[in-house]
Amino acid sequence: MNSRRRLVVVGNGMVGHRFVDQLTSGPQSDGWDVTVFCDETRLAYDRVNLSKFFEGQGADGLTLATAEHYAAAGVRVLVGQNAVAVDRAAKVVRSSTGQAVPYDRLVLATGSYPFVPALEGREAAGCFVYRTIADLEAIRAYAADVSVGAVVGGGLLGLEAANALRNLGLETHVVEMAARLMPLQVDEIGGAVLKRRIEALGVGVHTGMATKRILVEEGRVVGLQFADGGQLDTAMVVFSAGIRPRDELGRACGLAIASRAGIVVDQHCRTSDPDIFAIGECASWDGRVYGLVAPGYRMAEIAVEQLGGGGDRHLTTFDMSTKLKLLGVDVASFGDAFGLDAGAHTVSLVDTVAGVYKRLVVSADKQRLLGGILVGDAAAYNQLLAMVQTRTALPAEPDELILPRREGSTRGGGLSPANLPAEALICSCHNVSKGEICEAIATKNLLDVPSVKKCTKAGSGCGSCSTLVGEILKVELKKAGVTVNHGICEHFPHSRQELFHLVRVKRHRTFDEVAEAHGKGAGCEICKPAVASILASLWNEYVLGPDHAGLQDTNDRALANMQRDGTYSVVPRVPGGEITPRQLIVLGEVAERFGLYSKITGAQRVDLFGATLDQLPAIWRQLIAAGFESGHAYGKALRTVKSCVGSTWCRFGVQDSVSFAIRLENRYKGLRSPHKLKAAASGCARECAEAQGKDFGVIATEKGYNLYVCGNGGMKPQHAQLLASDLDEDTVLRYVDRFLMFYVRTADRLERTATWLNKLEGGIEYLRRVVVDDALGIAAELEAEMKNVVDTYQCEWTTTLGDPDKLKMFRTFVNSDAPDPGIVRVPLRQQHRPATVEERQSMVRPAETDRRAQ
Repeated sequence: MNSRRRLVVVGNGMVGHRFVDQLTSGPQSDGWDVTVFCDETRLAYDRVNLSKFFEGQGADGLTLATAEHYAAAGVRVLVGQNAVAVDRAAKVVRSSTGQAVPYDRLVLATGSYPFVPALEGREAAGCFVYRTIADLEAIRAYAADVSVGAVVGGGLLGLEAANALRNLGLETHVVEMAARLMPLQVDEIGGAVLKRRIEALGVGVHTGMATKRILVEEGRVVGLQFADGGQLDTAMVVFSAGIRPRDELGRACGLAIASRAGIVVDQHCRTSDPDIFAIGECASWDGRVYGLVAPGYRMAEIAVEQLGGGGDRHLTTFDMSTKLKLLGVDVASFGDAFGLDAGAHTVSLVDTVAGVYKRLVVSADKQRLLGGILVGDAAAYNQLLAMVQTRTALPAEPDELILPRREGSTRGGGLSPANLPAEALICSCHNVSKGEICEAIATKNLLDVPSVKKCTKAGSGCGSCSTLVGEILKVELKKAGVTVNHGICEHFPHSRQELFHLVRVKRHRTFDEVAEAHGKGAGCEICKPAVASILASLWNEYVLGPDHAGLQDTNDRALANMQRDGTYSVVPRVPGGEITPRQLIVLGEVAERFGLYSKITGAQRVDLFGATLDQLPAIWRQLIAAGFESGHAYGKALRTVKSCVGSTWCRFGVQDSVSFAIRLENRYKGLRSPHKLKAAASGCARECAEAQGKDFGVIATEKGYNLYVCGNGGMKPQHAQLLASDLDEDTVLRYVDRFLMFYVRTADRLERTATWLNKLEGGIEYLRRVVVDDALGIAAELEAEMKNVVDTYQCEWTTTLGDPDKLKMFRTFVNSDAPDPGIVRVPLRQQHRPATVEERQSMVRPAETDRRAQ
């Protein structure tokens, strides 16, 4: 007789996955046969970070689990099967395909669905919701043929959806019925600051506007009509007007349902049927449904404990504090953000120049922090939230918690992590306190952040507390008398900045000289490229020269970017985005001749994909003959200087931004740096080149150019900051020379300019003193170093083609000139792409079968 019990989980979202993961990784899994209904065709994925789908992460990057993972845990997952009924009498769950799965215990983790207002026209083509990867794929496909999109709803998800439309290149609008954006999280001032920052990104914000109906022509969306009679032209609409619990299974089988929807659960997540649990957004506890993932995770953990025979934990009031980056703008709300506590005081900072708003709510006796709102700068969120949760005593002057630290001042800068109590909750996602982190550091001898994350899980959820985890680690190591090693790897005890100065002062020219004088061993994949970058920044010698070729990583060694199938991409330089018709024809001829996939990049260049290693020299020979140069798309170097057409063509342009962009790109092309660099030049304040999202950028004014620095369009977008105004072109070049060489000298390995500025004590004011005022007296040195880089520039592909020995490096096999036979491609919109692993397997399987038959 089979003594194992049967557990069925309906739902494989984040909470359902968390439940199964907790169950199978602990002793409670003993004796259970687990079956999971997953109604989507994909296994669990990170819905909180759904927008990263449009930021290059794709569906694979959001995956939380694999079929192999579940199989190894002994869990049966019914992918693509929708549970349609629960027969409580027979204890069976029935699926849409007719399956009947019996259970001894049932867990409902069916989540929620997006609410769509009952508006006329909502069924028209061009109307979407923003909930699943399938929704996002549909949005992306439709957006390819339209130019304007609107989001109905200006809350958290609405702004996420707006960011997605903007990333798809659409003119984007947000329509919010309330008087401000994010009305549940920020107050009137915070909403105004947020609105201004989002509008500065080119997104239209329409608050206080009630949508009356969707305007439709020939079955497709053409606009929105508002209750006040106004209308907005748009070709697509994304609804983000809230969520509703998916409680239909519970309703149909007679479980108790809350008056405002949701399956009623007790403090141990049990429904009105003791053999059925409900967790996550489908559950209602204490009359409320929680739309955040952290409460769902807590429910999952409690339900697992109950399956194992019970536990001490039970549901308590959930912290609804939130920190997000919306359209690149930090927004956080925590505790009693609106000061509802009787007698509460407020301390606030409003900086409309920087687009920052910070509000603290202080108790009536002025002894404790009750909550707050942060817009534009939420770096202090975790520490402030910890103060609220642990009732930490406020400092004598609470404004110090939100004032930025000024150079020469002892005030401001926030609360030190050393002053947080042990019970302070650092990681809300995994419920990890400071005390648990400190204990793990001490007892497990943890010396770096990855080790702390692995051991405690702190920082491995949404990641917002990672910085604080790192600061706590530094404090604990210092208290323990442990010297924190800032060396770039085990072979060098020096940071990149220290190593740069040593190489510069000692005038070392090779890795061996550097290692002999300042390191040990033969080097590794971390220190070799780092030293190679330093040598290139200082002396600008040919990177494939005899002393340098062996130091380069894969891309630099091939002078091309390796792609997922082992082929390479080719990106010739197009200074300022200006290209002749003949050069365009040559690019097409090269693509056709070598069978390359071609795509316009996001930075005004043409990317040719799919070149095999042995094809690269022939491709570049043809490109260089047409006047192209290496685009350095493979290097940590200047990539592009993007431009609009400026006063040359545009009726709004006030300066010739194209000519200046070409001048900038030709000056700094090839400059090796700690991280790749991008720049832009806009011909007027309309900012079509997006200069404020680049490492450095100029925006034309009537008097010249405003210079912005340290913007970042990478994984953590950050606006550039204004360094100087109304400059002539020569002064811009002088300041950029100083700025770039100061960054090259002092940044850490693989540190972007935005991160570098964030860590720079004194921030933009200090940088301005160094670059503009020459406060350190090194401006002439910096300019001379840049002049050397400019004077010694060489196109690396031109040099390579002139050296027969170097051309021998471009062979797939050391003993043959044959191309790689393992490259498999599939057709894609009249071009081709690399085959996926599954496609490759299906393509080669018949041949393998044939061989076995022989």
